[in-house]
Amino acid sequence: MSRLLRAPSREVQRGLIGGLMLLGGWEAATRLFKLPAYVLPPVSGIVEAIVERRAALLAAAGYTASEALIGYAIGCAVGIGLAMLLALFPRPRRAFVSMATAVNSIPVVGYAPLLLLWFGTGIASKIAAVAFAVSFVVFISTLSGLDRVDKRAVDLMRSFGAGKVSILWRLQLPTALPLIAAGMRVSTVRSIIIAIVVEMLGAYGGLGWVIYQAVMQIDFVQVWAAIFVASAISLLFFNLIGLAEWKLVFWR
Repeated sequence: MSRLLRAPSREVQRGLIGGLMLLGGWEAATRLFKLPAYVLPPVSGIVEAIVERRAALLAAAGYTASEALIGYAIGCAVGIGLAMLLALFPRPRRAFVSMATAVNSIPVVGYAPLLLLWFGTGIASKIAAVAFAVSFVVFISTLSGLDRVDKRAVDLMRSFGAGKVSILWRLQLPTALPLIAAGMRVSTVRSIIIAIVVEMLGAYGGLGWVIYQAVMQIDFVQVWAAIFVASAISLLFFNLIGLAEWKLVFWR
């Protein structure tokens, strides 16, 4: 247990040190070379803008985070469910995986106008976009994890009379958990990015909408302030899922 607690804390410490070094170098470079704000504003100016506009940014962050979290939960459930279904009924697997890969070879941004047309410019279109993007990553990770099971273990369980559902639940899922968790962890950042990008194309609120308005107003510091807030949400989300992975998939 102590090892499980120390490992994530070490990763957090290293991440904080690296982040502080990056921000310090950024601040020094902008001061040393006297870069204009439209090229790269200083970190101190961005932090000041965040503090001054914290109410609006906090509201926008909550809007974006809710879209990302709901879409993420739906996408994970769909991805894991489809992979389990194909594990039980493998006959249509090759055709389904080929079709899913073909659909996801096009960036979600390409489908964004259709999603906005179908679901409107409210929160539903962003949730649908996030769920669509996350489900494929989790689906492929889950399917790969389910395939990693030892065939001899499957044959042994079958010799004791275990059926497909029992083998899936007692053998394949535990074996697949590390890859499922990895896919879910990677999808955290993707969910925030997709939500922001679709917001920039049409929304009533959110960090993407704040960035779009700031660009129209040529307020580059506000753009960076929204990017910083989005990065903070992504890092928090990523680390929370990573911590859950360390706790639940402890046998890694």
